Amino acid sequence: MSHKAGFVNIIGNPNVGKSTLMNAMVGEKLSIITSKAQTTRHRIFGIVNDENYQIVFSDTPGIIKPAYDLQTSMMDFVKSAFSDADILIYMVEIGEKELKDEEFFNKIIHAKIPVLLLLNKIDKSNQELLEEQVQAWQAKVPNAEIFPISALENFNVQEVLNRIVELLPVSPPYYPKDALTDKPERFFVNETIREKILLNYDKEIPYAVEVETEEFKEEENIIRIKSVIMVERDTQKGIIIGHKGAALKKVGMQARADLELFFDKQIHIEIFVKVNKDWRNNAFQLRRFGYNQK
Repeated sequence: MSHKAGFVNIIGNPNVGKSTLMNAMVGEKLSIITSKAQTTRHRIFGIVNDENYQIVFSDTPGIIKPAYDLQTSMMDFVKSAFSDADILIYMVEIGEKELKDEEFFNKIIHAKIPVLLLLNKIDKSNQELLEEQVQAWQAKVPNAEIFPISALENFNVQEVLNRIVELLPVSPPYYPKDALTDKPERFFVNETIREKILLNYDKEIPYAVEVETEEFKEEENIIRIKSVIMVERDTQKGIIIGHKGAALKKVGMQARADLELFFDKQIHIEIFVKVNKDWRNNAFQLRRFGYNQK
């Protein structure tokens, strides 16, 4: 039997469940998940390996109209997902009417590759609404195969995976067969801390934050980590740290618990907070944090 391999890129509006889907497909928590929009900032690969195939899933930021340089860079990741996909997953949720960006929508309906339209969150729907939505999306995206799913409940996810395997091109694997992702360990430390910030702080704070791991030392029984939370203003630094450091301590404890599960090792983590003024509009800083790829 010929070996198959390909890139399956997931796009859609913010908060439709793209990260939940990829994590369900890969069987690991690679993309952070919160109920806030713009949780995913990077393009993250999750790799599913089998003896006869390799699927490289790509989770992308939700499609938005950029308001600052960081968001422009996030949309560049989405654009790149169109250029190298073998199969495109367009994810929508029950009740959604359209993609927020017409240019991207045109790319989907004129795609020359297979498009799977996944109608997510059907656990929050009823049969009548579901049938209505399927018909509406068939009319809008006639080139797509439609699968109603619940990524959270793992409903119909295996069926989608089976269809992807059928559609994959014949190809040798792109990554080693034991690879789970293309990202280094430090990336997952950064993202885990950022997820806890998204969960614990309100308003602008999570969006003004970037995390950088300066030390990642793996010993036999423990991993020692030193990470820095970057904020844009002194007032934000105070909020992140909290009264007597309580808020920052909570983030550290929650991140450590998740990282111990992820790395299956004891974790010692130190987190500091620094002000990095206006980093979201600074080309040098965005490059440093892995955003501006140009």
